Amino acid sequence: MELAKLETYTENNRLEAKAAQGGLPQSVWETISAFANTEGGAIVLGMRERKDGTLEAVGLRDADKMLDDFWNAAHSTDKLSYCIMADKDVRIESVDGKELIVIEVPRADRRSRPVYVNGNPVTGTYRRDHKGDYRCASNEVQAMYRDASDESVDARIHENLTVDDLFSETIGSYRRSYELHHGTHAWTDLPDEEFLCRIGAAKAGSDGKVHPTSAGLLMFGEEWRIMAEFPHYFLDYRQELGTDERWQGRITSQDDSWSGNVFDFYRRVFNNMKQAINVPFKLDENSLRVDETEAHDALREALANCLTNADYNERRGVVLLWKEDGLHLSNPGGFRIDIKDAYIGGNSDPRNETMMKMFSLINIGERAGGGIPNMVKKWMSAGYGKPVLSERVNPERSSIFLPLGKGSKSGKSDISSFISSPIDEITLDTDQTAVLDAMAKNPSATYPEIAQNTGFSESKVYRISNALRKKGMVEREGSRKTGIWKVLTRS
Repeated sequence: MELAKLETYTENNRLEAKAAQGGLPQSVWETISAFANTEGGAIVLGMRERKDGTLEAVGLRDADKMLDDFWNAAHSTDKLSYCIMADKDVRIESVDGKELIVIEVPRADRRSRPVYVNGNPVTGTYRRDHKGDYRCASNEVQAMYRDASDESVDARIHENLTVDDLFSETIGSYRRSYELHHGTHAWTDLPDEEFLCRIGAAKAGSDGKVHPTSAGLLMFGEEWRIMAEFPHYFLDYRQELGTDERWQGRITSQDDSWSGNVFDFYRRVFNNMKQAINVPFKLDENSLRVDETEAHDALREALANCLTNADYNERRGVVLLWKEDGLHLSNPGGFRIDIKDAYIGGNSDPRNETMMKMFSLINIGERAGGGIPNMVKKWMSAGYGKPVLSERVNPERSSIFLPLGKGSKSGKSDISSFISSPIDEITLDTDQTAVLDAMAKNPSATYPEIAQNTGFSESKVYRISNALRKKGMVEREGSRKTGIWKVLTRS
């Protein structure tokens, strides 16, 4: 944020202005909690919002005293559970002779979440969405506590189950894949129970007997057994091409014609989604046709990332869509690291570490933190647009978008082309991406037309369009009925 360009800014999900004319506002702590538990952001005290949404500096009467008051409260656990700001993050600035206090709140590490106020995580935990700060529901707070643990959430032992309760056909399929990549390894000859223990799918319990772990149950269990332990478990894949039908193909975990577990779902969905990938004619050194490209590896990585980072305790489940513009992968639970860091790589932190290990043992997924950068590189090397990572809260979900367009040359819109760098500060949630895509495809679209294309209400489209304006992603030229949308690129 450049304070010299203050008048060009508006409040958004990463910026909060508070006039603070009556002293340090109590709402500052809620906003700190909200920023820390979401994507971070900046609070500027001594600045107010005009009627048109732009900001102006009004200054503080005694910025030094307010700064002292701030730090005294910030270091009190009665006010803030964890002081996430360092000295460098809070400072006094001067604009046009007026003193302001700038508070830069970083995203909290998952081990420090939830950051809450007034000594009570149940009533004092906040997050930030495009509407502003909101108080988290108890399930969101519980999810943060689960993520704060250093133990992988899928390592829990289910002592009410035995290895015999897992689906033997899925175990057999996995073992055949394992043998394909590790033909001479000693594990290939082990009995099922010992093999499952080696890969983390089973462990000895307090009774000395071997029981499935959450990873083993999710990967190899049957859907009805999985739901007994994870009541909100749901996997959904849909092929939605064109407008004639609601969908052309669907796979769900609740279809009793197959096991409904994660590993079988992965295999079925990959075999469907790979048909969206163009395969140019190419022969290998033995004059045999090469039927896969690097985009296939990228798709495997994206699917493994989605399935191993899902929070299976949360509602709404994993949703995978093959649509005309690309492949949309979404799972409950946010990214465990900052999206910018995920693009850069080198810091792997999967929510279900054991499941990630099980995929990597059959050469699917990357455990060393290079999975996302490799996915991006391979997808683009196959001629497609840059994949886009996004997350949203309320409810918390992570998304990966693999565009099937080739950028502007293809005639199709490619939302990722509006983000010039993997570490660009702008991130869009899935709803914002859908609205921006509709604007890019049809610049003359009205609010009702966008609502019809996205399935959102007109009021929701209006709110999202305002959020996109504040992000600097879009402008409206002309009236609501006869004007056009101008989608802006980032330089």
